Amino acid sequence: MIPILYQDPRFVVLNKPAGLAVHPGPRGGPSVEDVFPQLSRRKDGPWLAHRLDADTAGCLVIALRKAALIAAQQAFAGGHAHKVYWAVVRGAPTADSGTVMNRLLRRSEKSGWRMVVDPAGQPAETQWQALGRGAGIAWIEFRPLTGRTHQIRVHAAGLGCPIVGDPVYGQPPAMGERLHLLARAIRLDLDPPVEAEAPPPEHMLAALRRCGFS
Repeated sequence: MIPILYQDPRFVVLNKPAGLAVHPGPRGGPSVEDVFPQLSRRKDGPWLAHRLDADTAGCLVIALRKAALIAAQQAFAGGHAHKVYWAVVRGAPTADSGTVMNRLLRRSEKSGWRMVVDPAGQPAETQWQALGRGAGIAWIEFRPLTGRTHQIRVHAAGLGCPIVGDPVYGQPPAMGERLHLLARAIRLDLDPPVEAEAPPPEHMLAALRRCGFS
């Protein structure tokens, strides 16, 4: 069973492990949806209220009822969902904080698809703050104000410090190295609010400690 960070009659917030897809892909395989029967025996639901990349760990909101799903979708669309991510990046930004604003477009290539900065894309905005620095790496908190695919990964790379373990927007990972990206916290401004915080996954701890995390 995936650890539960928050639960009420409307929602469950799971601590999704890195490497687990949120729903089965074309080739099948394990996914978060495999545990849905354990979360609710209702015929209608549960549903994913949003999505995380398979390689991203942390807070994932699951709606247990259709009315809750609609309320969550409205919160995300209306800017009433507040998300915090932690990442360990290669190098370090030149400033201690800032905001990245651009437009992101999905582009298909022979090697696969990726998100690129393009005037024809959708607006993407992320606030960020450096929480600590270590030898050759930095610990950064990202607060996305929009919800574009791979937004934080692209914006980190745009700062000149791609996320550790990112093979798409950074350098090829070392053997066994995983993406150092955590959906640290989430809050939905509902009545009552939904709020949860995820601990750093095991594969990020050593790097975070090198940057001052304790």
